[in-house]
Amino acid sequence: MAVWNRIDPSRWQLDWEGIRRGEYSDRYFYNGVRILEQLAREDYRFAGYSTRLEQQGLNPRLPVPISEMLVEMQFFSRRAPFTVVAGTDAALAILQQATGYWEGDRFVNTAHLLEVEAVHDGYRAPYAGNALEVTPILKVRGRYRDFALLETPLLGVLTRMSRIATNVYRMLEAARGKPVLFFPARFDLPHTQRYDGYAYYVGVQRYNLDYNAQTPAIVSTPEQTRLWDGVAGGTTAHAMIATFLGDVVELMLQFARIMPPELRRVALVDFDNDCIGAARAVAKAFFERYRSALERGDIDTAQRYILHGVRPDTSANLIDRSLQDEPDAAQWYGVNPRLIFKLREGLDTAWQEWGLPPEWRERAQQYCRAIQIVATGGFNEQRIRTFEEAGAPVDVYGVGSAFLSNSTTDGTNTDFTADVVRVCVDGRWIPLAKAGREPRENPDLERIPMQRV
Repeated sequence: MAVWNRIDPSRWQLDWEGIRRGEYSDRYFYNGVRILEQLAREDYRFAGYSTRLEQQGLNPRLPVPISEMLVEMQFFSRRAPFTVVAGTDAALAILQQATGYWEGDRFVNTAHLLEVEAVHDGYRAPYAGNALEVTPILKVRGRYRDFALLETPLLGVLTRMSRIATNVYRMLEAARGKPVLFFPARFDLPHTQRYDGYAYYVGVQRYNLDYNAQTPAIVSTPEQTRLWDGVAGGTTAHAMIATFLGDVVELMLQFARIMPPELRRVALVDFDNDCIGAARAVAKAFFERYRSALERGDIDTAQRYILHGVRPDTSANLIDRSLQDEPDAAQWYGVNPRLIFKLREGLDTAWQEWGLPPEWRERAQQYCRAIQIVATGGFNEQRIRTFEEAGAPVDVYGVGSAFLSNSTTDGTNTDFTADVVRVCVDGRWIPLAKAGREPRENPDLERIPMQRV
């Protein structure tokens, strides 16, 4: 199922020279190619005994030119109950740019000789737990030695991006469609951001397609948007509050004054471990300037002082000041449902202490109720589910390293595998897979024309 058009190979900006030379390939693939190249120079023919050929009614000593062997390789994941596939366009770009062989210092591209089928990014590949019933999302037929070196990078892009896309999808399900911000940039190498951000976008769009939703894709760095033309968002860091001597109100007022009004104003409120107090203080300061601007007819300035949200990010080893006197306070470390309920109540009632004239009270009440709560700090799929099941009034979740999770413990393992499942002997394609695997069909595979380069 197509979620959007395929991405042109030129946009991936991978190290084509290094990929062609095997710098990113497991060495056993490199060794295999060297052997096949030498066998080609010797015009070697198969000299062994193949029980697999015998089982197919063929001569088990058929003198096949091994170096020219045409194979069919299928790529698949085994994450239950499904994998949201991302990275197929990157895999196709690798096949297009790096299939072939070297003649001295000249690379001879033979991608146009491949037969390739692939699903679209965003495809949901089901898996019910039977390793013999996998769903291939990419199939490649061609001379093995021309693309053998590519198995490692092909699996790499499919595994990483599909893992992130599927994790995103599952977290959106847990959040019941509330926005889930993409904050893992600080937990990995800078050069992965382009691919990770795209995978996040794939997961969001697949969720929107399945649930008829319009959940926005929100990332934190411009590089994460390069492949889907989005816009990065964010407000301020804890370090900026320290730079402002701990005065979050003054920092947010300067942010509102200086930064463009289209940037969302979201205040970090946990710096002094007093989320409710900080949130109410920022809301009051913003509303005073909002009201003043409207009373003098300055709509543009008023827009600058709309407080869109507050973000509690309390450390997991702290109990917020508002909860420390609770009889069960020991349960409420970090950001937790009880804190979110108290924060919502604190925002909704903040206006009551502002001494407003009657004509401004209803508007102030609406202003406070419109302030969203963005919950961050150690969130993953299960933790989001816990908050949602508790009915915690979170409007937006922020997630970091959990997007990168690839563990059998929490069911996020999304490793891809590639197997040769057929070989062409005497013009006949015959099954020839390792024990425990077999050729599988997928009617959603689409034939991909490879260009002559």
